[in-house]
Amino acid sequence: MLSLLVLHFVPQSERAVAELRRVARPGATVAAAVWDVRGGYVANRMFYDTAAAFDEEGKRRRARNYTRPMTQPGELAAAWRAAGFTNVRDAALNIRMEFSVFDDFWMPLAGKDGPGAEYLATLSAERRDRLRDLVRDAYLDGEPDGPRSYAATAWAVAGIAPA
Repeated sequence: MLSLLVLHFVPQSERAVAELRRVARPGATVAAAVWDVRGGYVANRMFYDTAAAFDEEGKRRRARNYTRPMTQPGELAAAWRAAGFTNVRDAALNIRMEFSVFDDFWMPLAGKDGPGAEYLATLSAERRDRLRDLVRDAYLDGEPDGPRSYAATAWAVAGIAPA
């Protein structure tokens, strides 16, 4: 059983982990991963730090995004142990997020899903364009538009459902 990049969005995440334990067959491996939003997700950090400097709502949304449950080191493993899983193992998974140009970076943020898109939907078209320009400046960082590669870390955990 796998929960991928969702537990930090679930209200009462400890109850969700307990439910994973309840429905898992004895001996089943139950695993999860969530982004290290505060310190290991550079692309997300670039957007939210810019939004926080842009307006108070951006600051509030950054704080909410970076204080979600299960996103700090060790939280997933602690929740797995508290739920009664055995042989609990946790790790940091590191990948690179590749973008061909700024528009490739911006497109998911300007979509319909996720906290970034939710925040952008609250802005007028003029303010959204202004924030886009500011985030673009951070992406470009004094260089021409083009490919960028950013590190991204996810916290992962796996455990065995006891008999």
